[in-house]
Amino acid sequence: MKLNEMLLPEFDQEMVNTRKTLERIPEDKFDWKPHEKSMPLGRLSGHLAEMLGWTAETIRKDSLDLAPPGQPPMQPTVAKSRKQVLELFDKNRADARAALENASDDHLLKSWSLLKGGETLMTMPRITVIRSFVINHMIHHRAQLGVYLRLNNIPVPSIYGPSADEGQM
Repeated sequence: MKLNEMLLPEFDQEMVNTRKTLERIPEDKFDWKPHEKSMPLGRLSGHLAEMLGWTAETIRKDSLDLAPPGQPPMQPTVAKSRKQVLELFDKNRADARAALENASDDHLLKSWSLLKGGETLMTMPRITVIRSFVINHMIHHRAQLGVYLRLNNIPVPSIYGPSADEGQM
């Protein structure tokens, strides 16, 4: 079995669960955050939607520089509406899936680097970057979003098992 064939079922399931969570973000709470050190809801949901785009970029490019020398640093997506979040998520999901479907094992095993200001922060095989830096990272922030929903009395979707709001799966 090829690497992409092993990863795609997990990718698909995690994206279904992530979209299900993003569909519940409240339109009137994009500036809300549970703590002064937390991201506002608009930033967190925008981050989830934009992060998915890193999959195709990891496959297509050899590196990503968060603050390229002589250029402005990357700016985070701060969502202003649920529609904006879902459109960005859906676009990035389609691009990511297509890139994964077409990636060979040899290519997925090639090194990819994350840089900041030209300095290497990490170098790993592309498959590892996609699995940890994208998918696991998204799961982490999706869980944060679930807490944001709960604290705002918005039903939390069932993900890996029943939620307190949805009961049996």
